[in-house]
Amino acid sequence: MSPTEEIITPHGPAGLDLDRPVGPPAALLALGHGAGGGVDASDLLALRDAALAAGLIVARVTQPYRLAGRRAPAPARQLDAAWTLVLSALRARCPGVPLVVGGRSSGARVACRTVEAVGAVGVVALAFPLHPPGRPERSRAAELPASVPTLVVNGDRDPFGVPVAAVPTVRVITRPGERHELRKDPIGAAAVVLDWLRAGGWTRHPDRSPLGSASSDCADEA
Repeated sequence: MSPTEEIITPHGPAGLDLDRPVGPPAALLALGHGAGGGVDASDLLALRDAALAAGLIVARVTQPYRLAGRRAPAPARQLDAAWTLVLSALRARCPGVPLVVGGRSSGARVACRTVEAVGAVGVVALAFPLHPPGRPERSRAAELPASVPTLVVNGDRDPFGVPVAAVPTVRVITRPGERHELRKDPIGAAAVVLDWLRAGGWTRHPDRSPLGSASSDCADEA
């Protein structure tokens, strides 16, 4: 499936699929994909649908290497640079709207590593790959940010491991019977994230427009 838009980065064009809610947005949720997957993964689509219904703009970002048809991921510095550039463009279009970043697996890692650079207020990490399968000594726990609220949603059968909430800002929810793909109940996983977004004040109140929302919707690029 082709993205709705391409954004030029130093490492090639990135893809952007942008979905807007009806009415003023409560927040902007940007999501990245897994290393060999795309933004049409079942958990990302379920989260998109839930977030849209709650009044969030949802941006799904395809990294340049995937848009070019490659499955092997680019180096981390290239992933982070492309993501940061796309998010900068999004922030310029959506001034005053709180930014929550996230994604699944590799996309979650990128969101965690760049959270301060893009000015996000929170992180959603789906299937955070704590370590390569069978290599628990190569932990990536240090990538989980301590500076902003972070939600980790992992399956209890994930061969990449399950993080432990080592700092107060990180909350870990384990989904029973799920593996790394979170395919068993993606709607249930999205509901968990929506509860967390609601608790953070990043969803629309059902009876009124969100407090402090931007005066206009996320604008199309001129």
